[in-house]
Amino acid sequence: MEILWVLMALAMLCVVLLPVLRRRRGAVGLVSPGHPDAADPANYGFALEEELDIRMPGPDQDLLEVLDLVQRTQDYRGAQQLLAGTEAESERRWQRVQAFAGAASLELRQRPGGVGDTPGGQWLRVWRAEAPKDAGGAAVHAEFLVQQAWRTATPGTDDFRIIMEEAKSACSEAALLAPGDPIPYIVELSVARGLGYPREEFEQLWLKILDRAPNHMGAHLAALHYWCEKWHGSRDLAYSFAEAAAARAPRGSLLSAMPLFAVFEHMPEVNLVSGFYQSEVVTKAVHGALHAVHSARPDDPMQAHVRHLLVFFLVRGERWAEAMNQLIVIDGHVGALPWTLSSDPAAEFAVYRALAVAGYEANGGSPATLPQ
Repeated sequence: MEILWVLMALAMLCVVLLPVLRRRRGAVGLVSPGHPDAADPANYGFALEEELDIRMPGPDQDLLEVLDLVQRTQDYRGAQQLLAGTEAESERRWQRVQAFAGAASLELRQRPGGVGDTPGGQWLRVWRAEAPKDAGGAAVHAEFLVQQAWRTATPGTDDFRIIMEEAKSACSEAALLAPGDPIPYIVELSVARGLGYPREEFEQLWLKILDRAPNHMGAHLAALHYWCEKWHGSRDLAYSFAEAAAARAPRGSLLSAMPLFAVFEHMPEVNLVSGFYQSEVVTKAVHGALHAVHSARPDDPMQAHVRHLLVFFLVRGERWAEAMNQLIVIDGHVGALPWTLSSDPAAEFAVYRALAVAGYEANGGSPATLPQ
């Protein structure tokens, strides 16, 4: 009985001393918000977890205002005008097409409709009916079908294939309405992955995109999925695709960050190698991504995607100050990898942000020492 009391006393002593010892070594762990060792992200002006916007990776005030108007009034014309005024080859137009399609898809999921009930996303149906020759509406409709397939059906099933075949036809229709527009072909990249296009057919599709927008980061990210091991390629093919894109990236392009996305797509679900995040392949990919965001245009909307993934790798690699430098740029929006893979993107992001703050402070950092 006495030995039991001794063991219990030792266990309690460890509980008391472990946080202190870990802090002295510069190690970082999560503690409760009220704990005296708890770092407070609010001290850095970061948004509260409940204020984080999960819809987009970064700010787009025009899009937010139009989305609010469309969903409130169920009138598609605001979306039509915004897309018509957005450059066809731009990353921002691709993001806006995705956002409108996603909004309609989520509305339909929340309000599927029934006898006497209007289903959600009705404004998109009206848009296609009243303006069948509008290229923007056709692109949004194609992307809507793609998102519906991934959200409501299982790849490989008849239901999934039926929706994807319909999406493929919608992509062809959208492409005919705007021959120089890369968006319909970028949408089709997801169809190609879902339906398992043969490589020759996929490469023909990819050439159409390169002819129209050779440095489109969003297109490259969509194509990368096809070449990944879990879909229709392999680790080597995905790495080769990403590295080739980075090698030909023009000055100021974010394509230099592609290898980091390839690394992320092929991470083991359980990483048993302690130094993985300090390994040569990860370090090289992280440095490429850091170079990409430092040299890209400040208004490039794809910067946020790269910075979010950098936060993930920099925190895992215990590069706290560099992680904080990314957080002060992107905080407030979490609609990007890797957070969107979680059922609660805001909570997932908040955990990594708290770790970054704790690690930064454990190594002598403070709000006063963080460059703004």
